[in-house]
Amino acid sequence: MSPASSTRFPDTFKHKGLRKKLVDVLRQKGITDETVLEAINSVPRHLFLETAFLELAYDDRAMPIGEGQTISQPFTVAFQSQLLELKKRDKVLEIGTGSGYQACVLEKLGAKVYSIERQRKLYEKTKKLLAEMGFKINCYLGDGTLGLQAFAPFDKIIVTAGAPVIPQSLLEQLKPGGILVIPVGDEDTQQMLRLRKQTDGTVISEEFDAFKFVPLLGKQGW
Repeated sequence: MSPASSTRFPDTFKHKGLRKKLVDVLRQKGITDETVLEAINSVPRHLFLETAFLELAYDDRAMPIGEGQTISQPFTVAFQSQLLELKKRDKVLEIGTGSGYQACVLEKLGAKVYSIERQRKLYEKTKKLLAEMGFKINCYLGDGTLGLQAFAPFDKIIVTAGAPVIPQSLLEQLKPGGILVIPVGDEDTQQMLRLRKQTDGTVISEEFDAFKFVPLLGKQGW
């Protein structure tokens, strides 16, 4: 069952038209990976939001989802997804399940997604929703800063919260040749980093735009 085919999860022509407009906005803002844009176009973002925010579902903005968390701005989701340079069947670890929207975009890109969330209420709510919608996301409850050692190593790792430093556990769980995308900085603003792990274990870092995320909480976070 896909979200679009379920009467419980309606995806109307209006929704699809609004998504197409959103994709046009993201393209104008600099997203160039057409596979990422197609994934954004295929995931019904309105299904991840509370009823009060449905009319704003396809605005390019972050919105609250409860438990002090937010659903990321679509541009941010697309930007991070593009930096991952995903290949089909890549094993991806997502730190911060949140609403589940980013995880679903990654699945649409062909990734096998493992996602970890530290907020129990959010974890339970999102895990249930994703299963009901037909998305095959492996959801776990725990401290994301410690990664998921039992399933390591990963081809790609994406962090959807602002970190004060790069968690060493995540670097250790990244395959040689793998990519870690993570926003790092203070509580007000973070620099988006893309880290490439070399075969000898060293890491090459690239810096991109500044963003503002909710804080990454945990033993190796805030």
